[in-house]
Amino acid sequence: MTKRFIGLMAGTSLDGVDAVLVRFGNASPVIEAAVSRPYPDRIRHTLRAIGAGSPLADVVAADQAVADAFGEAVRALLAEARQTAEAVTAIGSHGQTVWHRPGAPKAASVQIGDPSRIAEATGITTVADFRRRDIAAGGEGAPLAPAFHLAILQGQGSGTAVLNLGGIANLTVGDAPGGPIGFDCGPANTLMDRWTERHLGERYDADGAWGAGGAVIPELLERLLADPFFRQPPPKSTGPERFGPDWLDDHLAALPHPPAPVDVQATLADLTARTVADALSASTGGSAAAPGRLLVCGGGVHNTHLMGTLRRHLPGWQVGSTEEIGIDPDFVEAAAFAWLARETLAGRPGNLPGVTGARRPVVLGGIYPA
Repeated sequence: MTKRFIGLMAGTSLDGVDAVLVRFGNASPVIEAAVSRPYPDRIRHTLRAIGAGSPLADVVAADQAVADAFGEAVRALLAEARQTAEAVTAIGSHGQTVWHRPGAPKAASVQIGDPSRIAEATGITTVADFRRRDIAAGGEGAPLAPAFHLAILQGQGSGTAVLNLGGIANLTVGDAPGGPIGFDCGPANTLMDRWTERHLGERYDADGAWGAGGAVIPELLERLLADPFFRQPPPKSTGPERFGPDWLDDHLAALPHPPAPVDVQATLADLTARTVADALSASTGGSAAAPGRLLVCGGGVHNTHLMGTLRRHLPGWQVGSTEEIGIDPDFVEAAAFAWLARETLAGRPGNLPGVTGARRPVVLGGIYPA
């Protein structure tokens, strides 16, 4: 039976909301319409300021503002698709992560964007708060998209992996030696975007043109690569709480001389490509030079310099985008949460214990009826 779901995704780059209308039937999922709505500057600044010590009133205000932005994205999506709310079974909302600390004795992952407010504004049943049930079952609550990645890889043959280059890079390998795995590799756009904003006043390095004009700083790269997260075996997940501007600044302060900002940008791109290549090598049980196919999604797919650096670190691999299998790389993660909403309403588990580290598969999220 064909059904339509909406997926809403806001990533760690804090650039805004992606909304997709996905049709599920007997064949592969089809994205019928998609929109991206940037956050107003006031919301971006508020989200960046939120941390563990933020006043409750600020968190509640941001929770409402994000939900309103999500509701506006849904209305824009329905207008784009020329569909009504009645045509949609449910919304799957990732929410906006403001705190992600896995692995601690009291692990936590917090996403804001009040789902009751979204359901009320749109008239569509909303499924949200996907991560905390996995954490309650002993997992890290992330990444959750690998289950969808594996679903869309069915029929693609062996040797195919999916890489999401969002604020954080995460990798899904369907035929790893011990079975399917997925995990966060480390920083992707989050550090490069913040560095670009600091030095150019732009929200991101368009096409990676700025970074392409720099030279990798070997000493800085080696210092960054020494972080123990990169050697930690999966399951593992991370976020800007760990790989943020302060982390980078601490390493820069240890250098004998202040480097040129453009060279730091080039080094950050190399860091992302290198950690992805190392993770892929470890996951496939061999060399990163072994033949394989890597399908890339997320905003980083548009960074020409980063993609070229990734290909240089993965000789022998066919590196392309998920467009090759019919899914727009900008909206794979949003589509994943449409899929997760479908799984939740069907009473099916949405987590992969081998990915998140949970004790068992569990049905994810809470359901907020229209």
